[in-house]
Amino acid sequence: MIVEFTPATRAAGHARILLCGPPGSGKTYTALALAHSLGSRVAVVDTQHGSASWYAGVNGWAFDTLKASTFSPNSLVEILGTASGREYDALVLDTWSSYWEGADGMLEQVDRRGRSGPYNSGWKEVRPEERRMIEALLTYPGHVIVTLRSKVEHVIEVNEHGRKEVRRVALKPIQRDGVEHDFDIVGDLDERNALTVSKTRFPLLARELIDRPGAELAELVGEWLADGERRPTVAEYRDRALSDEQTPTTLRELYIELDRELMLGAPTLDGDGNPTVLGDLVANRGRALQAAAEAEGGAA
Repeated sequence: MIVEFTPATRAAGHARILLCGPPGSGKTYTALALAHSLGSRVAVVDTQHGSASWYAGVNGWAFDTLKASTFSPNSLVEILGTASGREYDALVLDTWSSYWEGADGMLEQVDRRGRSGPYNSGWKEVRPEERRMIEALLTYPGHVIVTLRSKVEHVIEVNEHGRKEVRRVALKPIQRDGVEHDFDIVGDLDERNALTVSKTRFPLLARELIDRPGAELAELVGEWLADGERRPTVAEYRDRALSDEQTPTTLRELYIELDRELMLGAPTLDGDGNPTVLGDLVANRGRALQAAAEAEGGAA
């Protein structure tokens, strides 16, 4: 294997934002505000019985929605592939917690598959599907705003008047530990809809406390993202993969390029309009062209 270092460049790209908070902290509203400020065509993957649709028309917001009812990791990859093909430039996933503890989500998948195998065999089987889901989210060709529910604990405190009162305290988000590391901005919303930035790649936002985040935050993020080097888009890679000029050899080269650019898991549509990821699209097309060439050679 040849190991080669190259000069670092910052790519112009899309935001990956994770919003965590307890019920009533404004996660859905904030996600929609950011999405409509960052993009022009917004899609919402709604896992909460269509609750996001209550905001249709608010502030002039117009968006398409998909009401998900089962939450396997692979189903989210298919949803993202379809959204990619329809060219939504901002996507809200409200809430990703459902893909952890909801019907057919990660915990159910692990439990179901682990019953017939040795201890922890379920996790071994489901982890690749989880990684595929996360890669599809991170490489989606548009802005992605994801919400997570936080567990809540009620505590009794003494207020400034010396009286006891019950206060809700947000605990850890409902998802696997560590999923926040790959996002550009991770923020915790409180009951006042104030956002504390707990992790960010944007220096201007480090440790900021933002009251009612929305258009101003999106403008800062958009300016930062735009000031970078342009890279090929998912749509451009897809067009290359489906080009009539491709051969098994050139498709292998394209696969290597996608691997180098960390784009193998990017969601897209295949030549028949079915949801897939770029790596599978290129590999399957290469195999099909190789089989066709071998069949033609045998017939000759």
